[in-house]
Amino acid sequence: MTSEPVLSVTGLWANYGATPILQGADLTVGKGEIVGLIGRNGVGKTTTLRCLIGLLRATSGSILVLGRDMTRQPSDAFARLGIGYIPQGREVFPRMTVAENLAVGELIGGPQGKKLHDLVYQYFPILADRRRQLAGTMSGGEQQQLAIGRALIGNPALMLLDEPSEGIQPSIVQMICAALESIRQELGTTILFVEQNLDTILAISERCYVMEKGRIVAEIGQGSVTAEVVRRHLSI
Repeated sequence: MTSEPVLSVTGLWANYGATPILQGADLTVGKGEIVGLIGRNGVGKTTTLRCLIGLLRATSGSILVLGRDMTRQPSDAFARLGIGYIPQGREVFPRMTVAENLAVGELIGGPQGKKLHDLVYQYFPILADRRRQLAGTMSGGEQQQLAIGRALIGNPALMLLDEPSEGIQPSIVQMICAALESIRQELGTTILFVEQNLDTILAISERCYVMEKGRIVAEIGQGSVTAEVVRRHLSI
C-alpha cells in the first residue's frame, strides 16, 4: 500500500435505530489503490459505504478523507470533497437521458467534469451511442456503466462502489472491471468496492478487507488475493 492514505477509518460504529451494525470497523485505503470489502450478506458492508458518503451518521469513531475529518459531515460535503458513490442498484435517473444523467456529474466536477465527458465515452462507448436514450429503458449493465460514468464526471479522488457486478452478465462485468482499472491507472482514482462475486474480486482488487458482524476481521494483503483465500473468507 502507498504511504499516502486517501481514506482512514478508525473504530467506526453505526446503528440502524437501536440496532448496532458497525461495531468498531477499521480500514485504510492508500492513494491509487483498488481495495475490496468482502464478506457474507448482512455483515455491514453496505452500511460502511453509506457512512463513508455521509448517508448514515456514525455513532462513534472517525472517518478521515484526504486528511480531513468527515465523521460528522453531511453527504453533500463528502461529494464536494471528491467522493463518488455508485450504490447497489445503480440509482440512475430513469426519466432523464444518458446525457442528462452525465450532466448531473458536472454539478460536482465543474469545468473538469466537462472535460471528462470524452473519457467517459471512451471507457463506455455504449453511452455515446445512447446519449438521447432514457436511462430507465437501458439494461442493468448499461445503467451500471452510466452510474460509474456519472460519478467519474464528478472528478472523484475516491470512488465507492457497492456490488458493481450484481445482476450484470459476465462479459459486461469484465468490461467494467477493465474500465475501473484504466480509471485508476490513467486518473489516479482510488477505489473501494463491496463485492461478493469471486471473479470481480480477483479481477481488480489489490487488497481486501474481510468484514464479519460489523468488524474488519482480516486483511488479505497484496499478492495474496487468490481464489482459495477469498473463498475461505467468504465462507466465514
